[in-house]
Amino acid sequence: MRKFKIYILLLIASLSFACSKILDIDAGKHIILEEDYYKTEEQLKAALRGAYSTLAEGNLYGGNMLGRMGLDADEGYESYNSDLNTVGDYNVYATDSKILGYYRMSYRGVNRANLLLESVDDPAIKISEKERNHIKGQALFLRGYFHFMLANKFGGIPLMLKATRPNAVKTEDLQVPRASLKNVYLSVIADLETAADLLKPMAEVNTGTQASKSAAWAMLTRVCLYMAGQPVNETSKYAEAAKWAKKVKDENYHDLNPSYERVFVNYATDVMDAKESIFEVDFYGNGTGIFATTGGSVGRLNGIQYPLDESNIGYSNGILRSTSYLFDLYKTGDTRRDWTIAPYQYTGTPRVKVNWTPQTTTFARFCGKFRRESETLLPKSSVYTPQNYPIMRYSDVLLMYAEALNEMPGGDKDLAKEQINIVRRRAILDGTTDREITTTDYTALKEIIIEERARELCFEGLRKNDLVRWGIFTTSMQYLSGLVPVGTTSYIVAARTYYANAKARDVLWPIPTYEMTVNRLLTQNVGW
Repeated sequence: MRKFKIYILLLIASLSFACSKILDIDAGKHIILEEDYYKTEEQLKAALRGAYSTLAEGNLYGGNMLGRMGLDADEGYESYNSDLNTVGDYNVYATDSKILGYYRMSYRGVNRANLLLESVDDPAIKISEKERNHIKGQALFLRGYFHFMLANKFGGIPLMLKATRPNAVKTEDLQVPRASLKNVYLSVIADLETAADLLKPMAEVNTGTQASKSAAWAMLTRVCLYMAGQPVNETSKYAEAAKWAKKVKDENYHDLNPSYERVFVNYATDVMDAKESIFEVDFYGNGTGIFATTGGSVGRLNGIQYPLDESNIGYSNGILRSTSYLFDLYKTGDTRRDWTIAPYQYTGTPRVKVNWTPQTTTFARFCGKFRRESETLLPKSSVYTPQNYPIMRYSDVLLMYAEALNEMPGGDKDLAKEQINIVRRRAILDGTTDREITTTDYTALKEIIIEERARELCFEGLRKNDLVRWGIFTTSMQYLSGLVPVGTTSYIVAARTYYANAKARDVLWPIPTYEMTVNRLLTQNVGW
């Protein structure tokens, strides 16, 4: 099958007698999860689909994380009125509903993975060892990833390594103190390492919508880099990051799509490109028929603004706009700029495509990576889109490999330089003066990596975390605050607010107030 689809389990005969035992019914995804339910291979796979589907929820990649959580930092900003006075413009409180939704949904993903892990080894389940291992590996990967998502937004968090069952939960079961950030990362690494041994290689999985060995190794690279950076500063992890990135390369399976633009058109048109896209969130459908809510908001929230009408363009809020910093990073011949930052807008009645003028370029352009124009599924919904969303691309692995090699003691600077050049050769036209870098100086390479990650990976939800681990989040946001031009245009006002609001405490989100009333052992982050 081309995609890891979610199918409905029909349990007509048993539902009327088992209602009290159902842990969670997600009718939109057609998944039934139940605490003592996993007795067959298909039931294990249904539970696994439930764990994956958590990533696609509106509180995570299905909505808020696409442009309403302030994750784009110096690359772009939220320019939508409904995000004022929220985490979306750094005017945030511990009662923020988006932060609470993120926290609770991430732990729901952890719990779904734990429920599966507590059943998967049951010898009574008839399943081949290879398939059992692959299911277990995916559950471990997801548990690790959900814990990682929590850690890099909240710092140290409660580690939940056993399932919580609603019908059996006790108040004392919810009283769990925060583990240190270092110990959370070590737990994530342990899950991902075990998962890597159990998972199938990408050559067999052949889709980025399922975890594979490559996905586990690539995620280990990311976690090790985060642990090596601030605030943990466990610098020995740079060498481990390089080790895991090398394992992805040594598979001799992955490669960059020759066209940067095509990478994102593939996400919009349901084309699997497992050589480039190592792990992605799966969305499909247009909100009609039986799979009514399997679509997401990719392109609708973070696309080129377009009104609701009968055209085939597709409605988009146009929440994300770019900054002058990002615009100026792209040099002559870099084909990524006018795809990543759309050079046009739709205006007038009826709407026509009009290029931005040079005077309005630097803070006006919309994110252009996720274009609804690319979608081929009709009719186009004003609520749901079928576009997938990248979590890990091969170009990211190459840039992380370069960074790890540059930072680790005795790292091969020539090899680091080559990883960067592989990414640049795809993006920058042949014959352009600065298509390839030649320096092997540590400081120069570090600055190039900081900039190249913005050029290549902008608007993919990574930038804020990168700035935090490099220790330059506050200074970067203050610098951008000084670049916002004077004016009263709504998006200029939004940009000024976004960057002026960012403070040192914003390297982390506050622990949600509601959760602190439930778990009395939680402590609040500094500054909140």
